[in-house]
Amino acid sequence: QVQVVESGGGLVQPGGSLRLSCAASGSGIGIYSRGWYRQVPDKARELVALIKSGGKTEYGDSVKGRFTISRDIDKNMAYLDMNSLKPEDTAVYLCNIRTDRNRNYWGQGTQVTVSS
Repeated sequence: QVQVVESGGGLVQPGGSLRLSCAASGSGIGIYSRGWYRQVPDKARELVALIKSGGKTEYGDSVKGRFTISRDIDKNMAYLDMNSLKPEDTAVYLCNIRTDRNRNYWGQGTQVTVSS
């Protein structure tokens, strides 16, 4: 069992930056990947960024070059550094942990609002 908690969301102006943090608890569980997704009303959940156990990363097309995912394995933390934020980045951002037994765990999300 893995518990996931996101933090760091808030209101930011267009062009600004923000760092989201994801804390995961649970010992003795192998992690396959850590990821960030976002969701807005009436739209499907969208992949933002993903980092696999070997360090390979994947980004959604809309955030390539602006967002960076990173991790601290010893502290069970994942981060999303967001730069050059746009109003269309406004969403609830959710952290995902996928285990090597193919189970997915989600946080409750943190709201990011980009507005002047």
